[in-house]
Amino acid sequence: MQSGLFRHQRGVVEISLRKWSSQTPLLAAALASTRVATSAEQRVWIGSKSPDQDSHWAERLSPLRRPVDGPFQSTGTICAHTTLSSPPVIQRKQQQWTRSFCTHPVASLTVPSSWHSKQGGILPVVTSSLVNQRTMSTMAAAPHATVLTEDNINPNVKAMEYAVRGPLVIRATEIEKELASGQKKPFTEVIKANIGDAQAMGQKPITFIRQVLCLVAYPELLDGPGFPEDVKSRARAILTASRGSAGCYSDSAGLELIRKHVAQYIERRDGFPSNPDDIVLCAGASEGIRSSLKLLSTISGPRTGIMIPIPQYPLYSASIVEYNMEQVGYYLDEDNDWGLDVKELERSIQEARKRCEVRGIVVINPGNPTGQVLTRENIVDVIKFAHREKLFLFADEVYQDNVYASNRQFHSFKKVISELGEPYNKMELASFLSCSKGYMGECGLRGGYAEILNLNPAVKALYLKSISAKLCPTVLGQAVMDCVVNPPQPGEPSYELFTKEKAEVLQSLASRALSIAKTFNSIPGMKCNAVQGAMYAFPQVLIPEKAVAKAKSLGQAPDVFYAFQLLEQTGICCVPGSGFGQRPGTHHFRTTILPQPAKLEIMLEKFRAFQEKFMKEWQ
Repeated sequence: MQSGLFRHQRGVVEISLRKWSSQTPLLAAALASTRVATSAEQRVWIGSKSPDQDSHWAERLSPLRRPVDGPFQSTGTICAHTTLSSPPVIQRKQQQWTRSFCTHPVASLTVPSSWHSKQGGILPVVTSSLVNQRTMSTMAAAPHATVLTEDNINPNVKAMEYAVRGPLVIRATEIEKELASGQKKPFTEVIKANIGDAQAMGQKPITFIRQVLCLVAYPELLDGPGFPEDVKSRARAILTASRGSAGCYSDSAGLELIRKHVAQYIERRDGFPSNPDDIVLCAGASEGIRSSLKLLSTISGPRTGIMIPIPQYPLYSASIVEYNMEQVGYYLDEDNDWGLDVKELERSIQEARKRCEVRGIVVINPGNPTGQVLTRENIVDVIKFAHREKLFLFADEVYQDNVYASNRQFHSFKKVISELGEPYNKMELASFLSCSKGYMGECGLRGGYAEILNLNPAVKALYLKSISAKLCPTVLGQAVMDCVVNPPQPGEPSYELFTKEKAEVLQSLASRALSIAKTFNSIPGMKCNAVQGAMYAFPQVLIPEKAVAKAKSLGQAPDVFYAFQLLEQTGICCVPGSGFGQRPGTHHFRTTILPQPAKLEIMLEKFRAFQEKFMKEWQ
């Protein structure tokens, strides 16, 4: 240990001297006549002259001796010091070097022959205590100050909120840990009905999708038995497009093969052409929404306003705050199945233009959290309003496969603007689909696409540049998207099983959508619109004034208080309506319809018992 320490110290001294001598001619001259002292008790001189001959210069420089303050600083002893001596011709310069030069303490020092001077001279004098009395330490420095604090971070990051993963979810996770540790609760499990995570709620993956993923992730299985040929052919095509491995980067907009398949899917769906160059694959629809939404943000002049439905999905409110834009809410009509009223759109934009420049409008269809499916007439009204007001249209259509009401069907905004013709089919429109929703439920694999129409060519180039900074979405996520838009066709080996599994998922969801609305409407103090589509119910709940006052005393919104009480007493985690927005004076919560039928029945009975108890306690 000591010898290793010594070798390091000797190297530091030698390297430092060589560096300084090469940079400073005067120092090089001084080092041409050099001597070394290697012990604290006795100085051993190397050179042709005796120590006495140069003691004059050493004595004159003695005031410049200073304690060593270095990475091998002494503890519990007096620090070593270093003396530099020189002939008088460079004495003033030498004093400057002496003030700035220090070495690490050593027990002995072997001087390289290249350092010896034929004329003799003085090298730095190194004095030291015993090595075994020294420890390694860092050079003295001021305490480190944290660069980021809550007061100096980006204020937009601080201000943004995402209710779906907020304090209730944090508490739900804590309760899960408490249950696992043996703590007794009025329930045995937490039901996380706060988020649309189908497979976390027991939905089984679609076989065809997982088989393709398996082969794309592990191509060696392509040569073995056990996989249908249509699965193998799709996996081979994806691997060829991705240079043989899902571990390779793709183009920033995604694999060209899959973008072509997306365009073909849109053409089959809408009956109008789609250009693969207008398709951008993304890590879930959320990333596509955010990357296109931020194009409208500005750093000078009036802030950009974005119209969003109220209630809305918190992705929008959070992203608008993060991008320093203004939220412009328009209320959906709860008494009309959460329909969209043009008069409300006009009221909203007129008020907003007093404080910001409104440049875009978001429509979520089917609705999240409200579960409505817009009629074609409603969509036409929105398109004409957006054209009249010169707004960029964002069509969030991730639940397009989730339509349950017999009197509703999905109409894409792309299809309707195409049917309307000019000038509407020249409008800027971004529409989105995800593999996380629908019948797929592949939330964790992060696959999705955006179709972005009618962008100015220069803007489109800048947009593609902006997404290139993220490199690319995951190739496995893109592969899932390919399975969605390029599913098994009649006559292919996987077709029957795929069709059966897809139908079972959607039929079960439709049944649960009907059951949950019916149950909520049968509970005193609750009312719920029909869940026409998507994956959520958004019932209105009556909260007595006594409970409202209690919530206020705790610094909570009434529906937040309600949701926390529900969680602590039943283990059900839902999201308060205030996290999505709601008309003043009303209270809601959002719950998914995703728990499997048996668990959903249990959950709904817990809702009933809790509501009855809550009303009795706080009435």
